[in-house]
Amino acid sequence: MMQALDASRTPLSWAQDFVRKNGHGFLISVVVAVAAQFLSEHYGAPAMLMALLLGIAFHFLAEEDTGSCKAGIDFTARTVLRFGVALLGARISVELMVGLGPQLIAVVITGVILTILFGLLGARLLGRGWRFGVLTGGSVAICGASAAMALSAILPKNEHSERNLIFTVLSVTVLSTVAMIAYPILTETFDFDDQISGVFLGGTIHDVAQVVGAGFSVSDEAGEVATMVKLIRVAMLAPVVLVISTLVRRYAEFSEEEGKRPPILPMFVVGFLIFATLNSLGFIPEFISSAMASLSRWALLVSIAAVGMKTSLKRILDVGGQAIALIVAETVFIAVLVLAGVYLVHF
Repeated sequence: MMQALDASRTPLSWAQDFVRKNGHGFLISVVVAVAAQFLSEHYGAPAMLMALLLGIAFHFLAEEDTGSCKAGIDFTARTVLRFGVALLGARISVELMVGLGPQLIAVVITGVILTILFGLLGARLLGRGWRFGVLTGGSVAICGASAAMALSAILPKNEHSERNLIFTVLSVTVLSTVAMIAYPILTETFDFDDQISGVFLGGTIHDVAQVVGAGFSVSDEAGEVATMVKLIRVAMLAPVVLVISTLVRRYAEFSEEEGKRPPILPMFVVGFLIFATLNSLGFIPEFISSAMASLSRWALLVSIAAVGMKTSLKRILDVGGQAIALIVAETVFIAVLVLAGVYLVHF
């Protein structure tokens, strides 16, 4: 009878233990994310960048000897991140892609693939590991910080994994902000029309928010096209993660500490594909899709705050000039590639 009573209380006990273990770390991550959003809205700084920097300032909370927050910060950086990536699928639809035309879609997809390959080649030439090439190349090619965090979740871990992730998120966010200011000037210099400007901006700038800012600073039409192109790049996240996950399972070496190999298709990618399919078929109403997109953004913001807490500033500074050169080179590469593709299609 006592065993039955204990069994009946297990779910409640489990929930209480879960909240007790992870609640403090999750809540502090939420507070940091809210502060970052406040700074973004009132001072114009990118929210992701603010969450990252504020998180780094609270690194002491994630140290081993800090009792109540470490487990929750780890949970937020891992599980909340994957939840946010899965919800990104609700922003994708086949209708958006078809509206752009096959030639420009081919330019965008080619840009994604070649930039990742360029990242791998550049990492090898600069003496960096293949993980770093995949991480930086994928984040530049697809959707900045969101892609970096998704790719980090499937790559084999080593002692540099967290440092490389935080460096990549920081770098792509800063480079996106620079591009948001500089690239609209380039579209004026080259005398692009609104559609070409939108394709160029959406196909080259890393983060979604900066794409929207740059596009609508040119014109409403350029902003709409840029957003649509950017979402096509976001849609590439699932197939890229699937391919890389498959290759990692087959060829990468795993230490005993890393445990079993990752699944061929991680659950957060399955969720991404399910939501994208439902949205494409019209099963997700517009207001729900918007709510899911907002929830996704907040989940990613909260998780990047937790990622920031897990990495010390000193470790970021140890990454070296070669890493900076690589991610800048990848940014220039995709810009030149998309620019050349647009010219070939339209001129």
